[in-house]
Amino acid sequence: MRYYKKKEEIAKRKAGTQTIGESIKGLLQAYRLEGKLNEINLIQRWEEFMGKPIAMKTQELYFRDGKLFVRLTSAPLKHELNMSKSKVVELLNRAAGHEVVKEVVFL
Repeated sequence: MRYYKKKEEIAKRKAGTQTIGESIKGLLQAYRLEGKLNEINLIQRWEEFMGKPIAMKTQELYFRDGKLFVRLTSAPLKHELNMSKSKVVELLNRAAGHEVVKEVVFL
């Protein structure tokens, strides 16, 4: 009795089948959840993208209509980040792999 499959058996797939990853991507696109998932992923990885010092001064993050709203506790940091808004948008979109953020608003 054999408990493993040969490579040929594994490599053969029935026509019309797809991987689980492809199915999940298709489902996200069909229900138009892909954009929201990308926004949540970006918010969860904020510290990784912007660094610990900025993340520690961040009080709140949320998206509305493609705009990322960031509430900061430090006025000097807010001013400095306002001066480089385009760089922040470019950094976040590059890290996400595609355009997720259209504009950043520092509050």
